[in-house]
Amino acid sequence: MPELPEMETYRKLLDKKILGKTITDVEINREKSINIPSLEFVQEVKRKQITKIERRAKHLIFRLNSGKNLLLHLMLGGWMYIGNEHDNPSRTKQVILYFGDMKFYFIGLRLGYLHLLNEQGLQEKLSDLGPEPLEPMLTFERFKDILQTKRGKIKITLINQKIISGIGNFYSDEICFEAKLKPTVTVDTLGKDGLFSVYNSIQTVLKNAISLGGYMDNPLFLGDQHTGGYNAHTLVYGKEGEECSRCGGTIVKIELNSRKCFYCPDCQH
Repeated sequence: MPELPEMETYRKLLDKKILGKTITDVEINREKSINIPSLEFVQEVKRKQITKIERRAKHLIFRLNSGKNLLLHLMLGGWMYIGNEHDNPSRTKQVILYFGDMKFYFIGLRLGYLHLLNEQGLQEKLSDLGPEPLEPMLTFERFKDILQTKRGKIKITLINQKIISGIGNFYSDEICFEAKLKPTVTVDTLGKDGLFSVYNSIQTVLKNAISLGGYMDNPLFLGDQHTGGYNAHTLVYGKEGEECSRCGGTIVKIELNSRKCFYCPDCQH
């Protein structure tokens, strides 16, 4: 599932591709991927201009000149592609936005969605999300205040979108590795130094992942060499049985709350 670095990568690339452009047509192939009847969706979106593209946690927000917004959550298996009639993935497209000859394909939206919302509806939809991990207002002191009352395992706490938003299964393991903490350590045992290590590791891992294009290996468009660049720099996730890059130990995989979890037992404590 795309997490904060992937969605931020998409936001930056989409800014260059579709910002300021007008949606000339809309095709809906799966009504469950949207939130209103197809005909109404098309009427509301067609001939509208995209005035701004924002990211909130794992969501993208496409602001339209009508004052309404398209809220995208890719969820598990969802991805996007910008192409045309001759350049597009051989996959079922749930929604297609047309920009003249250019087409914006939404693929794999089985669990994900593209919802049309007014400003009030948008804010209500996002109201349960915790603070952004990279926003300047999330200082260490605020981070410490949020986490010091928690009792759960650090990995599970990091992926709780109501506590801190945007971190998922992949980057929670990368953050724990960077912080030299076992993902099963409980938050209440960390103390100030442990929490400071987690805070700094969040900053380091997420910023590095964004700069490298995240881990999703599906290009956004033909010739996209940036998306997925973090794959070659993964610290621990998906590396079961491989040698730890830090200490030479062996990375293991366990299951934590029905989720895959990777760490090095020799240098994460």
